[in-house]
Amino acid sequence: MKRTLLICIILFAGLLSANAVMALPKKKFKVIAFYTAKSDLAHISFVHEANVWFPKMAKEYNFEYDSTSNWENLNEKFLANYQVVLFLDTRPEKPEQREAFQKYMEKGGGWMGFHFAAFGLNNSAVPQNWDWYHNTFLGSGEYGSNTWRPTSAILKVGVKHPVTAKLPQTFKAQPNEWYRWKNDLRNNPDIEILLSVDSASFPLGTGPKQSEIWRSGFYPVVWSNKKFKMVYVNMGHNDMDYEHKYDNTNKSLSSSFGNPNQDKLLINALLWLGAGNKH
Repeated sequence: MKRTLLICIILFAGLLSANAVMALPKKKFKVIAFYTAKSDLAHISFVHEANVWFPKMAKEYNFEYDSTSNWENLNEKFLANYQVVLFLDTRPEKPEQREAFQKYMEKGGGWMGFHFAAFGLNNSAVPQNWDWYHNTFLGSGEYGSNTWRPTSAILKVGVKHPVTAKLPQTFKAQPNEWYRWKNDLRNNPDIEILLSVDSASFPLGTGPKQSEIWRSGFYPVVWSNKKFKMVYVNMGHNDMDYEHKYDNTNKSLSSSFGNPNQDKLLINALLWLGAGNKH
């Protein structure tokens, strides 16, 4: 009887120990978000939202989130403290910053970029003067055009991927200014197109210019490069009260967060990047 009781106690203790091990949180990963938040009301609005939303997600999903507008921190020593880098609205401009970022990615670092972070257009204030980033890493090349005004789109999942896990085949995204690119990503074997604009979205945009209204075509909006731990997300441009921008209201008319499917996409991407494994 005593022996049976002893065995039961040992088994129960072992079960408690096993459950305790299973309950231990996964190791935290650290995220650093770089931003500028100076040139466009919609981009500034997105950055401010992101720097509120991501810290909340960090508490819920067990990662650490820091942010900085000091691009001088984009160096090897600083980046060594982080597993994932975000570009919320722009890209680095100095050669030494670009070199540090390229080395970080080539050594297995994680990256997620939003909207304007991929912009590059020759003969503009933001020229396409970083070939590795725009053509090799992103694969998209120069910016081509965009829809206007910021409007919602129906997006469709392109491939099975950790970033698109448990998303419906199609869903309605938050209002956004959608970009077209010079390169056709379908022709790049390194690129996995995770989400694109569904034909149910057309016509997409309201103008006033006819070129700002898409009526047909193929438009990737979220993709990954198989050679790197990276995800680019075209979302990140809120609709704003542009008609009264000179009244200093700077009122946001939409949000890039709060949509369950779009939020799920971003969390999927972040956790995939933070896990440090390719699919």
